Amino acid sequence: MTATVVTSLREQIREHIVDGIVSGRWKPGERIVERRIATELEVSQTPVREALRELESLRLIESAPNKGVRVRNLTAADLEESYPVRAGLEQIAAELAAPRLAEDCSVLEPHVDALYRADRENDGTAQVRHTVAFHRELVRAARNSVLLHTWEGLGIEVFTALSIRWLGTVQQSYAEEHEALVDAFRGRDPRIAELVKAHVLGCAPRSA
Repeated sequence: MTATVVTSLREQIREHIVDGIVSGRWKPGERIVERRIATELEVSQTPVREALRELESLRLIESAPNKGVRVRNLTAADLEESYPVRAGLEQIAAELAAPRLAEDCSVLEPHVDALYRADRENDGTAQVRHTVAFHRELVRAARNSVLLHTWEGLGIEVFTALSIRWLGTVQQSYAEEHEALVDAFRGRDPRIAELVKAHVLGCAPRSA
């Protein structure tokens, strides 16, 4: 088996576990059994163990001697911590991407359209998917691989989904907020980097 195949398998397992956590299959505090996942997916335990290790680095799960692996009991404060880091990264991305997006926002526009549909239908899954996709395209437009890798390493999709589904974090309008950013890019607003930063910070869950 090649390294690429192994990596792909690990990523698929990781996504399977993430989907299970986000959808509520595994609740906070519930044990995730490595052997059971391997049997269910018909794979060896090695890639499952590697996927779990990655999720532990994202602070989604925790392991303890003689207790196995469990879904972390994440609080608003836990989720909130990643947002200032994400906001700083997207501020830099906006600065780098601004000239390019001023000329052509076509990578962002389909996600705004999709968010309008999701808002109308109150489709939380689509809101998460297209919110994250919008911001990923924004970061990609910066054309800086280190920046993109660092951003993706924050587990944006997972934390966005958990903020919305576990904590009920909602924006006034997902579509309108993102359309305003597109308009700012198109209009070459000199404050665009600060607007993106403020937008991301405004999406953060609030601890009591």
